[in-house]
Amino acid sequence: MSVATLSSNENFVNFTRSPSLTVVHFAATWADQCGQVTEVLNELSKLPEIQSSGSKFAVCDAENLSEISLQYKVDSVPTVILFKNGTQVDRVDGADAAQITSKVKTHSLGKGVVPQAAPQKLEDRLKALINKHNVMVFMKGNRDAPRCGFSRTLIQILNGTGVQYDTFDILTDEEVRQGLKEYSDWPTYPQLYVKGELVGGLDIIKELQANGELESTLNA
Repeated sequence: MSVATLSSNENFVNFTRSPSLTVVHFAATWADQCGQVTEVLNELSKLPEIQSSGSKFAVCDAENLSEISLQYKVDSVPTVILFKNGTQVDRVDGADAAQITSKVKTHSLGKGVVPQAAPQKLEDRLKALINKHNVMVFMKGNRDAPRCGFSRTLIQILNGTGVQYDTFDILTDEEVRQGLKEYSDWPTYPQLYVKGELVGGLDIIKELQANGELESTLNA
């Protein structure tokens, strides 16, 4: 079994309507991480237990199939979405090989999967991440490789202050990405926290910088 290529909306619909698990990787040729994710799917497709389950794997160009990407709210690559009978059953945003592997095995093998330990409560996870460093940035990508213009600008501003900080890539964890919006009542990214308290997004940081208050806020 190999990873198929979906080149049209019709291909996509026909491929994902199968009652068996179908896994679609929304990719782009310019994103290096997409190649890594395709390789992960290729290795998964070779596993005997996956092959016997009838699961299928495919990759599609997220930009060429823009209507499909919009329908399934694919706003970054790589994104892997799992389908059964034409319905989305799960997804992984970002190049998280461990999460992709776990979810593919769970949905393809069903009851045969060994149950995992109860996960840590989301609120506890968020509190721990927010307090991981005095200054924490939740963003698309990381400090070395921002994956959106807003995140890149924020990192440039922080680097200019000389303040020590840490980052968390929300694209690697959909639970954190969605949960943090509700936890902090702040709907967009990036988000900057100082000593566990939300300061705000890029606009707030720019405003603090313009008023000469940014460094004192970061060092509070």
